[in-house]
Amino acid sequence: MEECCNTKPKKEHNHVEGDGHNHDHSHDTGEQSAFQMFLPAIISLGLLLIGIALDNYIKQEWFSGWVRLIWYLVSYAPVGFPVLKEAGQSIIKGDVFSEFFLMGIATIGAFAIGEYPEGVAVMLFYSVGEVFQAMAVTRAKSNIKALLDQRPDEVTVIKDGQPQTVKAEAVNVGEIIQLKSGEKLGLDGELLSETASFNTAALTGESKPDTKSKGETVLAGMINLNTISQVKVTTAYQDSKLSKILELVQNATAQKAPTELFIRKFAKIYTPIVVFLAIGIALLPYFFVADYQFKDWLYRALIFLVISCPCALVISIPLGYFGGIGAGSRNGILFKGSNFLDILANVQNVVMDKTGTMTEGVFQVQEVNFKNEFDKNEILKFVNVLESKSTHPVATAIHNYVGEIDHTVPLENVEEIGGHGLKASINGKELLVGNFKLMDRFNISYDMKPENIVYTLIAVAFDKKFIGYLTIADRIKTDAQLTINKLKGLNVKTTMLSGDKSSVVKYVADALGIQNAYGDLLPEDKVNKVKEIKSKNQSVVFVGDGVNDAPVVALSDVGIAMGGLGSDATIETADVVIQDDMPSKIPMAINIGKQTKKIVWQNIILAFVVKGIVLILGAGGLATMWEAVFADVGVALLAILNAVRIQRMKF
Repeated sequence: MEECCNTKPKKEHNHVEGDGHNHDHSHDTGEQSAFQMFLPAIISLGLLLIGIALDNYIKQEWFSGWVRLIWYLVSYAPVGFPVLKEAGQSIIKGDVFSEFFLMGIATIGAFAIGEYPEGVAVMLFYSVGEVFQAMAVTRAKSNIKALLDQRPDEVTVIKDGQPQTVKAEAVNVGEIIQLKSGEKLGLDGELLSETASFNTAALTGESKPDTKSKGETVLAGMINLNTISQVKVTTAYQDSKLSKILELVQNATAQKAPTELFIRKFAKIYTPIVVFLAIGIALLPYFFVADYQFKDWLYRALIFLVISCPCALVISIPLGYFGGIGAGSRNGILFKGSNFLDILANVQNVVMDKTGTMTEGVFQVQEVNFKNEFDKNEILKFVNVLESKSTHPVATAIHNYVGEIDHTVPLENVEEIGGHGLKASINGKELLVGNFKLMDRFNISYDMKPENIVYTLIAVAFDKKFIGYLTIADRIKTDAQLTINKLKGLNVKTTMLSGDKSSVVKYVADALGIQNAYGDLLPEDKVNKVKEIKSKNQSVVFVGDGVNDAPVVALSDVGIAMGGLGSDATIETADVVIQDDMPSKIPMAINIGKQTKKIVWQNIILAFVVKGIVLILGAGGLATMWEAVFADVGVALLAILNAVRIQRMKF
């Protein structure tokens, strides 16, 4: 049974724990079928119905006294014994006022005053509620647990021209994997075959085929859809993109939302209070009521105890948040904690990078404009060699334009200057490749106005002389416009920050309708811009993909990383990871946060209102144990059903 009132800190586990409660109980849906889980309740229900029939409809003289008591004790045992056992274990651990303790003394008290059927019924309905709750938790976990099965344990490696099956974690970087049709890739790598189509649902949430060409990156978890393919391993098993995703998922519920933390603290204080109030209800009327009957007031106190169980709150709220995390996972969005769902629900500003976030990050060289006195081919060869030291998309564009890298070029003293570009020396002469701020930094004069050209510019200087520039263009992502429209519909302000030149940033921002845009920014400039927004007491979400975005991602209230093309540093720093690089997942993540928070508060209000009404009626003698059962188990079931709704929602 779910230990829904145990608020003690837990030890770390190596599996996904989504509800924030201990699982040392018998209702493990992974090991038991639904019939096995319901079997104790079925036995108890059958015996209870026979007992009620013998009491009221088919009266028998023998069904009285000890026989009647034993009959109801036997019907109580299948559902009551596990609860009493849990209560005893909780007391031994120092947690006296657990839900199991409340249910135990309430039902034993019912037996003590002769209300045998009601004692059995309360525990029966409670047991059924616990089974439904365990099933709901399993349903909520299913989307995330599916990720844990994506990596194959074994892969086929080509050694000495022969395929050999080996453990995936034993494969070294540089080895070649053979992938059959329908087989999952076990490690990240580079495709050696000319083309191959993959199902990328494990990583992106999208099942449509993604066709890769020779030399492109393929990731662990992708499923080969057509002919036999070969992949050269580029990343160790434990460092693959999917391994990092699984690690994020496993730690996703470690950071609790404020509402969740409050409810757990509340239950820890609330439960002992209601126990002492119940004692007061049973005993204090002796001093104030003329015709005081201990049995009647004890019955009221027992009703009060049953109603007061905080199960609906302590279970449905974590379940609601875990449901939100699961809904995100199903759509290719990974939340690293339920607290980020809460922040996203109330976000006021979305600040985004340009390259790789709102644009595809796939650059193409448009024009090479070098001065005539220089050998264009030789300079391009130098630029290509230097850019091969960078992972920036611009470097890929230059490599695609120039062609193979000439490794005979004597490149020395390579240095990357953040937000500016690259510097190196060739035969003692300085080579600079980057933006025009790099030229200014090294006092290289140039006879042009960079701001007059819309495209991204890559300036080149060699031996203290300005050579010229390359123009490079990027394409806006197909769903970027939809993203901005949806954010406006959510009344969220949008800002674009980029290290790219201002004219390019302004062009993209104007095309999409982004409210504020700033270009020519260094990493520290982005940090200052976000600090400026936060100084107005407004929450900020920053979305980025590059290494230089990591500081501002860490500073923002919620940092979102583009996980497909994004750098590992940004993904590790971020609070939310979008696996398929689609910006339209930004408003989707905000909507998931809003819906999760709405469901959580619906459950809180439902539980407090219903329990409050029935508590007053119970204390006044106007509610029976049956109303108490509804106030506890019924409300818990309604709250659980409401919490799992988010799993079926479309965002």
